[in-house]
Amino acid sequence: MNLNQLDTLISQFPLTEKMPVLFLGHGSPMNAIEENQFVAGFRNIAKTITKPNAILCVSAHWYTKGTKVTAMKFPSTIHDFGGFPEALYQVQYNAVGSPELAETTKALLEPVNVDLDHQWGLDHGAWSVLKHLYPNADIPVIQLSIDYTKPAEYHFELAKKLQSLRNRGILIVGSGNIVHNLGMVDFANINKVDYGYDWAIEAHETINNYLLETNYKPLLSYEKQSKAIQQAIPTPDHFLPLIYTLGLQQPSESLSLFNNHLLAGSLNMTSVKIG
Repeated sequence: MNLNQLDTLISQFPLTEKMPVLFLGHGSPMNAIEENQFVAGFRNIAKTITKPNAILCVSAHWYTKGTKVTAMKFPSTIHDFGGFPEALYQVQYNAVGSPELAETTKALLEPVNVDLDHQWGLDHGAWSVLKHLYPNADIPVIQLSIDYTKPAEYHFELAKKLQSLRNRGILIVGSGNIVHNLGMVDFANINKVDYGYDWAIEAHETINNYLLETNYKPLLSYEKQSKAIQQAIPTPDHFLPLIYTLGLQQPSESLSLFNNHLLAGSLNMTSVKIG
């Protein structure tokens, strides 16, 4: 695609002030229907952001070989979990999609081949948090998948290609968890806040310092870092959405943390706002 064609695609979205970028620690799917300090944090952060023209979400729960983007007009609400109360399965987040934004995203990410997907919809990494930010579901939403064959640095660089969307009223949201070791969750204390195993406390504090110091190099080689960080990130799926958010930070932009708490021994809900 040539530059004129790309400009035409991008011009479908009116120019705005630069939108911030978010990483949301989404935690349990139950956050979709429970009231707690974390969902209050999601609502509060939304109050600080101009209402977007559309949302592009990178969720931990769409982990694919290759890169895909949802391109349907009416994405379904995917209940991609099991063993929860029936009320959770009744939740529908009926935001429309944006085939136009999907096409623009595909073009921006060239020469990476991006498949326009008409099957996936919105998984709980997207809707369980967006329903608190924008409960009326009145903003178009698309999802960009995470290519599991690629390392963190690849995703960091890929995110940079989406920078121009921020000037068009597009809110880019990564959704996962930074400390996320489900195999070691203390289910007897599943809702216990500010409770972490020693390794989780160490990883939480170390990664927070990297974020606040804009020292991202260790995060791009997380698998080579301390044992604590390796325990905090046993698989990359919930961590890589953070990398997309960091890749979009401009040199002059500040980074702040919210919902910055450990939970249930081996999780944290730390969330990030850039800009």
